[in-house]
Amino acid sequence: MAVKDRDRFSTATRIKLLGEQTAARVYRSQTKRQARRSRLTGRAALLALVLCTLVVALAYPIRQYVSQRAEISDLQREKAQAAERVEKLRDLKARWQDDAYAEQQIRQRLHYVLPGETGFIVVDPDAAKQSRTDLGAADRPWYSNVWDGVDKSDASDQ
Repeated sequence: MAVKDRDRFSTATRIKLLGEQTAARVYRSQTKRQARRSRLTGRAALLALVLCTLVVALAYPIRQYVSQRAEISDLQREKAQAAERVEKLRDLKARWQDDAYAEQQIRQRLHYVLPGETGFIVVDPDAAKQSRTDLGAADRPWYSNVWDGVDKSDASDQ
């Protein structure tokens, strides 16, 4: 035991123990630093910066492209609707070129009759019962609307 105690207090043993303790401290501080250290390296940061720059640089042109594509599709839809309307108008023009169709429309819309025919207009009995005041402004004659406006302004003055 005496040899063991003597080794414990010897200079070589103390230096060896001091070196081990120092190495343990250094190793502990390195592991703590590595644990705290971010995984973002310089290359990764540069890559992220380049990607962000590309996204910002391409955002406006891509937005313009998308809006122009939407405008093109709207214009194509309007073109198709216009073409459809042109076809309907051509059909209507062709119908009006036919004398029988024109005569039918004239008789129906303007209540024309040929010489020797008698024209009749059937009045709806329910329409006759309805008073002029119950009609909407668009269904009454213009002078009734004017007179109602004068009556309303007189009533508001009193």
